[in-house]
Amino acid sequence: MSPGGRRRAVDVLQQRFGVSQRRACAVVGRHRSTQRRAPGQASDVESMLRTRLREISRAHLRWGWRKAYWLLRGEGHLVNHKRIRRYWAVEGLTRPVRSRKRQRVGPQRGDRLTATCPDQVWALDFQVDVTADGRQIRWCNVVDEFTREALATAAARSFTADDTTILLDKIIAETGRRPANLRMDNGPELTAAAMRDWCRFAEVATVFIEPGSPWQNGYSESFNGRFRDEFLTTEQFDTLLEAQVLADDWRTEYNTTRPHGSLGGLTPTQFRQQWTNQPALS
Repeated sequence: MSPGGRRRAVDVLQQRFGVSQRRACAVVGRHRSTQRRAPGQASDVESMLRTRLREISRAHLRWGWRKAYWLLRGEGHLVNHKRIRRYWAVEGLTRPVRSRKRQRVGPQRGDRLTATCPDQVWALDFQVDVTADGRQIRWCNVVDEFTREALATAAARSFTADDTTILLDKIIAETGRRPANLRMDNGPELTAAAMRDWCRFAEVATVFIEPGSPWQNGYSESFNGRFRDEFLTTEQFDTLLEAQVLADDWRTEYNTTRPHGSLGGLTPTQFRQQWTNQPALS
């Protein structure tokens, strides 16, 4: 129990059972001098931080205290992470328990291509969800492995090879960037002739993972987990258009607002800008 909880427990024992303060403190395990001391008033800074934490928790149901801490630091609040963790617990803003990860099975390849700069490797994968009427929605997610930036979360009833190439052309036209390599699995829409022709003409190399080895596309699988946990499980879609609009809003927030643990608490957009502004790295 928290100190405040012990104080309230002593008061409840005295009121309900008519016992002395000495007896109630002995039962709860609280020193009488601590019970008699008047509780201190919360400072303006503490009140502001706890109010902001409640706002963050209401806006992002699947976030924990670490994400809230990085977000507060990004807003300019110089606070200690232990203080934020304590306020988070006192406010009862615990995050829902995450499901346990399955054990990785199968051989690991030591020569797997690793991105060392932006746009060196884009990862592509599909996810499935449904609208309120039970019809399927298929999502095509494209992620930059180095910056963790979500380049697309496109929704359609189905995706063919032509649809996938059109989406990639759209990303290149909007961002002005193209990947050097494209990592993907062996699905029929990704191994079709249309996809091979697009990669050849766009001068993009393909990096196919081995069949039945999703861990070789780890960055995409990790993004898919966040996408389902923070978006798909918290939203219900009546139409395909609604699903696409909400997904675009979530992707913008993911890239510009949501702190990323592997990027040192930066957002993908901030990390890309930091990389671009360092001439030695660029």
